[in-house]
Amino acid sequence: MNCRKLGNLTVSSVGLGCMGMSQSYGVPADKKAMRELIAAAVDMGVTLFDTAEVYGTPDDPHDNEKLVGAALAPYRDKVVLATKFGIHFDMSLLKQGKSPIVPDARPETIHASVDASLRRLGTDYIDLYYQHRVDPQIPVEEVAGVMGELMQTGKIRHWGISEATEEDIRRAHAVCPLTAVQNRYSMMARANESLFPVLEERNIGFVAFSPFANGVLTGAYDKNSVFAAGDMRARMPQFSAAAMEENGQLLTLLQNIAEERGATCGQIALAWMLCKKPYIVAIPGTRKRVRLIENVGAADIALTSEEVAAIDARLETIPMSAVFGVIQN
Repeated sequence: MNCRKLGNLTVSSVGLGCMGMSQSYGVPADKKAMRELIAAAVDMGVTLFDTAEVYGTPDDPHDNEKLVGAALAPYRDKVVLATKFGIHFDMSLLKQGKSPIVPDARPETIHASVDASLRRLGTDYIDLYYQHRVDPQIPVEEVAGVMGELMQTGKIRHWGISEATEEDIRRAHAVCPLTAVQNRYSMMARANESLFPVLEERNIGFVAFSPFANGVLTGAYDKNSVFAAGDMRARMPQFSAAAMEENGQLLTLLQNIAEERGATCGQIALAWMLCKKPYIVAIPGTRKRVRLIENVGAADIALTSEEVAAIDARLETIPMSAVFGVIQN
């Protein structure tokens, strides 16, 4: 596995997003199997592991941090552990047609959150601590100030923001330098490419979550795919039968490139972004060892700048469906 820099933090170019082990994709995965999968990822050279205080189950809202912390305990000094603070869920808001995500970045909330995350993760420091969503009630400068305090105490070593805008980045970075911005990014969700200039200007890394558009870009699904109860993909617009038809040209493009390269569609989707910028790191999630091996292998696929540009040109012209989490213009 090759490595790259997020600011001055060195990580593997492909990390592991751990959310799906505990939530959103049907019944939570078997914990023993997931601990073994995380250990296998370490053996394959993965050093960046991503979780959050709110990744959990109805029975245990913080399940994922506990799982990840226990799995990584034997390797703690070899890995970069990333978690997030700053939101909670209020599912009653769904009945009002609103998002259930409630931001809360008050300083007292942050201090309580970091201490709780440290306990659940079984560690005395967090390598990369993200604000999960910007809180419109709390200036990002105030949050950045708290991050500086946490760095001074040694509770965190680096910080970042998830789902941030250019203004958020500039204002926060001016108070306490950001290491990374974690935003949604894939061939089907490219709006955040507009952030690349400010990231380069400030030497901030970009961590891409949902790099497969929740799995569409792996080519593993079609219009007849059915998802189990509790799997959020059943409600995502990109998985409807009509959407899968609409995305046919995109999937054909991926398949053609994959066949030329002796790779998989998912590997090409990852290689495309990794070869676009040297400060992009992908954090695909999986519960399967075969997918983990596949994802890690994407780091070895080298696309030239001309090949990336040619793919970009095609992405501009072919139809694509709406994607979960992306605001359509």
